[in-house]
Amino acid sequence: MVNTRVSLNDITLDNPVIAASGTFGYGHEFAELYDINCLGTFSFKGTTREPRYGNPTPRIAECPSGLINAIGLQNPGIDKVIGEEIPKIRQCFRKPVIANISGFSEDEYVQCVEKIDACPEVGWIEINISCPNVHGGGMAFGTTPEAAARITGLVRRVTKKPLWIKLSPNVTDIAAIARACEDAGADAISLINTIMGMRIDLKTRRPAVAGITGGLSGEAIRPVALRMVYQVYEAVKIPVVGIGGVSCAEDVLEMMLAGATAVQVGAANLVNPFACRDIVRDLPAVMEKYGITALTDIIGGAH
Repeated sequence: MVNTRVSLNDITLDNPVIAASGTFGYGHEFAELYDINCLGTFSFKGTTREPRYGNPTPRIAECPSGLINAIGLQNPGIDKVIGEEIPKIRQCFRKPVIANISGFSEDEYVQCVEKIDACPEVGWIEINISCPNVHGGGMAFGTTPEAAARITGLVRRVTKKPLWIKLSPNVTDIAAIARACEDAGADAISLINTIMGMRIDLKTRRPAVAGITGGLSGEAIRPVALRMVYQVYEAVKIPVVGIGGVSCAEDVLEMMLAGATAVQVGAANLVNPFACRDIVRDLPAVMEKYGITALTDIIGGAH
C-alpha cells in the first residue's frame, strides 16, 4: 500500500495534486462533474480588490503542446468572492482551499489579504506576483528580488495563514527572487506562472490575441518549470510547489524529484476537465511501478 500524503505548512494533504488558479474556477463548476474532494486541494481564480472584466477578446490562442492566454484576471472582486463564491466552495469542498490574490498596487494586495485572512475555509494564501498578461500589475512586483520581498513583507504583516508567493519565469535569476521572498516571510514558493509568448494569425496577419502577447502554458513549458523548481529547491528551505505542464501522474513524480512538495495542474484542466481526478486515480499505480512507497521519500530526490 503506497502513501500519497504530503504536508504543506503543517496542513496534511491526501495527495500532492492541486488544481491551479485560473484553470479551476471556484471549484463548484468542476464539482458538477466529479467529487473534487479527491484532490489535495485547489487554488481558486485569481482575485483582485475590484471586479475585473478581463482583457478584450480574442484572448486565447492554441499552440503546439500548449496555449497562449491573456485572460487578464477576470474575477468578481474580493467582496463577492468572500460573500458569494466561498460559500459555494464550502458546499462542495470539505478541505482547506488556497486563495490566489493579485493586485495592481501594494495597498490592493494588503487589503485583499486582510479580508481573505478572516475566511476559515482558506488554508493558504497564494500571492500572484507573476501574471504576464495584465499591463501595469502582477508581474511588475515579481521581476526583482527587492520588489518581490517588499510585497511579501507587506502582506506577511496582515495574515497568520501560510503565505505562498507565486513567481514568474520571465526573469533572469529565479533563485534570487525566491530567496528574497523567503527572507521576507514567505512560507512556500509556487512556480512557475506562464511564459511570455505570442502567435500571429496568418489569415489576418495580426497577433492572434487582442493584447498582442500572453502567457504560454501547457506541456511545452514543463522542462522550464522543472529546471526552475530544481533551482529554487536548492536556494530555499521552505516548501516549493511545482507548476507547469503537468498532465499525468508521471509528471507529478518528476516535479517532486526536482524538489516540489506538491504539484499544481493548470492547462490540462482546460483540455480535459477530469485531468486532476485522473492524475489522483493513477498516482498509486505509477508509484508502485517505480518502487515508491511514500511520496515524501522522493521530494528533491534528483538532487
